[in-house]
Amino acid sequence: MHKTKEPLFHIVKRVDTPWYFSWCVRAAAILLALICCSVISTIVTKDNPIQIFATIIDGSFGSTRKFMVLLQNTAMLLCVALALTPAFKMRFWNIGGEGQALIGALAAAACMILMKNQSNWVVIPCMVVTSILAGALWGAVPAFFKARFGTNETLFTLMMNYVATQLVAYFSVVWENPKGSGNIGVINANSKIGWFPDIFGSKYALNILIVAIVTIGVYIYLNYTKHGYEISVVGESERTAKYVGIKVEKVIIRTMLISGAICGLAGLLLVGGTNHTLNAAIVDGRGFTAVMVSWLGKFNPIWMILTSFLLVFLGRGAGEIATDFGLNASFGDILTGIILFFIIGCEFFINYKISLTKSFKKEGK
Repeated sequence: MHKTKEPLFHIVKRVDTPWYFSWCVRAAAILLALICCSVISTIVTKDNPIQIFATIIDGSFGSTRKFMVLLQNTAMLLCVALALTPAFKMRFWNIGGEGQALIGALAAAACMILMKNQSNWVVIPCMVVTSILAGALWGAVPAFFKARFGTNETLFTLMMNYVATQLVAYFSVVWENPKGSGNIGVINANSKIGWFPDIFGSKYALNILIVAIVTIGVYIYLNYTKHGYEISVVGESERTAKYVGIKVEKVIIRTMLISGAICGLAGLLLVGGTNHTLNAAIVDGRGFTAVMVSWLGKFNPIWMILTSFLLVFLGRGAGEIATDFGLNASFGDILTGIILFFIIGCEFFINYKISLTKSFKKEGK
């Protein structure tokens, strides 16, 4: 009889992992990521590692403006992540946040351009309504086909991103200013029609305040409403949901309407609140980064504030290193990739543990 050779170790899924253990592992991963980035940066720049850490902090906290930009970028990333979370909790893999936000931005820009002779009291409400409706519609299309025909929502929502990108690229040429430039430029630069007002002396403050309200609203919706309960049940098991009388198709479409609407709101905030222009890169990949934010935050809007802040802070720090030391933007992207690798990788150690086989333990004794 040949004995089967047992492996040295095996992987076991953790059960009921304490929240403090999870965040300790994440903190360790971030520390290791920063050390790794500082080592690589030191090799490339021949500079003091302490100076590199100081540069990372300076990228977000070096001035009032930098800090407000940090909060603004955190708010925009969080807004898209909040939009994706109800769908993800329902196990509907909405990878279309980028496109849904782009369509919302396109609707807002259209109102600013086509209604430039109207007052802000007319234009801004129209921007709000059209952006939210456009995003909701963009989310409802894949939801309808999923509910009625069982299509693959991941592929469908992903393809919708490309459609939205091409629509924005097309209208960027139609509305180009100046002619022949191929881009829209700053919309209503002189009249500022459609521009959101500054509050507390900052053009970013209103966006941050709106996203804070949305965060509270999504948290309450998911945890303390009937709709939130239905989303959880559908996510656990569609059969169970149908057994208890929940109309699964209705929940899917309704949830994606909400998801798309919040993404449309994000597009509105980017156009009306900060950028005042439109291009295919205005969402800047947040629709994809938000997927990670939602997962790392365990679909909890409160934890997602921290994960959004963390990713933006580290990303801006990596960019600041590239700028201060005269390196190209690709180096900043490399550092950002290293940081994301550590953050994603630490989730393995949060959810699983490596155990030695019993036979090996006995031999060790």
